[in-house]
Amino acid sequence: MTQSFQALVVDQTQDGAVQAEVRSLEASHLPAGEVLIRVAYSSINYKDGLAARKDGNIVKAYPFVPGIDCSGTVVSSEDSRFSAGQAVLVTGYGLGVSHFGGFSEYARVPADWVVPLPDGLTLKEAMIYGTAGFTAALSLYRLEQNGVAPDQGNILVTGATGGVGGAAIALLHKQGYHVVASSGKADAHEYLKALGAAEVISREEVYDGAESIKPLGKQLWQAAVDPVGGKPLASLLSKIAYNGAVAVSGLTAGTKLPATVLPFILRGVSLLGIDSVFCPYDTRVAIWKRLGSDWKPERLEQLVEREIGLADLPTALEDILAARSQGRTIVRLAD
Repeated sequence: MTQSFQALVVDQTQDGAVQAEVRSLEASHLPAGEVLIRVAYSSINYKDGLAARKDGNIVKAYPFVPGIDCSGTVVSSEDSRFSAGQAVLVTGYGLGVSHFGGFSEYARVPADWVVPLPDGLTLKEAMIYGTAGFTAALSLYRLEQNGVAPDQGNILVTGATGGVGGAAIALLHKQGYHVVASSGKADAHEYLKALGAAEVISREEVYDGAESIKPLGKQLWQAAVDPVGGKPLASLLSKIAYNGAVAVSGLTAGTKLPATVLPFILRGVSLLGIDSVFCPYDTRVAIWKRLGSDWKPERLEQLVEREIGLADLPTALEDILAARSQGRTIVRLAD
């Protein structure tokens, strides 16, 4: 590798503020790990935006390189499972949280975090999915484990213009589901239907903002993929059909869940927690293989809003926190 390379570094200033800027680093700055990767692509996730904020509660020590996913080519490996020139990807674990992440031209990571790039995917396509797409796929996997199927009724996707929501729509549509997309963006209907949504509803139709949420409402959906959490999750739980399920993976509407036990004990609803960070390795590899084969949407590129370089990252990280993004932002590190 070259003596120096570029990376986005989040650091604390003398007055205690946090700022993100592109800097030159050397190999000695990278943390320990058995596999050195020349990064080709990364992507932006909500957690990456939090990592660039002082109050984001992600970064514990500065300076730090964020980016919770990356794809690229192995430069060198101390682990026999990987060899120089091999195409790989990394998502989850400590990447971009406690370990220097993917917003860098090079990354050094533990071998146990590395997934071989599956057949059917390019390095760029892997990051069109990224952590958000993998989370959506894991949601589909868990829902189907719990009996959800295309012929059982409609399935709701909240936060539909976000990374997890958009990927979930595309994946569910590919599998034949009737997808109902919920969004607060009135101008997003055409985009969401292009991804595969059969219906688009306002987020007020999921949760109308009322302080008190009915324990049980009309049964509208057999299941839901929810990256939102908070009161909207409590509201949609009351509208899930008998023996349905909800896969929850996010907290953009908050961490508190003001729900009752009634949907669970009177309708048999299952609430499935989706953890893409420490998902078991064998399951992780299996899901990535499906993302490159039978689960791969025909027009995966429709998920991409824009492709940027390192210099554009500070603004793009602000955009995702302010909900100014629609779809995936891909970060190109190398040609």
